[in-house]
Amino acid sequence: MRQSHTPAPETFALQYVNYHCTDRVASITLNRPEKRNALNYQMVTELKHAFDTAENDDECKVVILKATGQAFCAGADLEYLQQLKNNSYAENLEDSSHLMQLFYQIYTLKKVVIAQVSGPAIASGCGLATVCDFTYTVPSARFGYTEVKIGFLPAIVKVFLLRKIGEARSKELLLTGDLISAEKAKAFGLVNEVVPEDELDQAVRDLAQRLCVQNSGQAMEVTKEMIARVQELPLRDALEYAAERNALARATEDCQLGIQAFLDKQPMTW
Repeated sequence: MRQSHTPAPETFALQYVNYHCTDRVASITLNRPEKRNALNYQMVTELKHAFDTAENDDECKVVILKATGQAFCAGADLEYLQQLKNNSYAENLEDSSHLMQLFYQIYTLKKVVIAQVSGPAIASGCGLATVCDFTYTVPSARFGYTEVKIGFLPAIVKVFLLRKIGEARSKELLLTGDLISAEKAKAFGLVNEVVPEDELDQAVRDLAQRLCVQNSGQAMEVTKEMIARVQELPLRDALEYAAERNALARATEDCQLGIQAFLDKQPMTW
């Protein structure tokens, strides 16, 4: 059985994003509360750097995305949107691709990502929660994609939202631009759990530690990868791909250790 050890935690603070990793759980914190954690180019850059750090840190197994202040993320920064009006198409495409890369990075990250939403998650802020693997929130939080109300498009997030909750509910959210309650977000499949505010931090931490201790990191990584991949394939191709991954998994150290522990009736702590 693997030996546990507790390395020194890694911590850094950028202009808008803080990073801290301890006990195999990395916390990436949006830290722009005076702007309701609204996104601008620099903040997206810092988030990409923080997620890249987590993915390449062998001591990190699970990532929590959370925020300081009253809002999780209010979407794009209004001053930043004002500046974009003067951009060329090429400049706007580069900027749009920058956000797309962040969403894709989170969605395909090798580590499990949990969104800890303690306040409103709106527009691209709701997109951040959408691309995470789990979302825990509080009863007072509101969710929605308000882009159509200002003549804008929820273009990038719809690719992920359709996968997550299906066409009918995606249309309701994206075409109305309305905000919905945490409970309705849970009913839609956008949120996993709604937790009292004073219990949210512990509930997310408990989930993160349960994933760390009870599950193989390698198995979670490949399972997450496969969930994304099989949706792109025709049925027969998806099944053949799944069979190949199944066969490869049987030869991994994690699988062999887990099976042996099961046969020996011994608990496995990863």
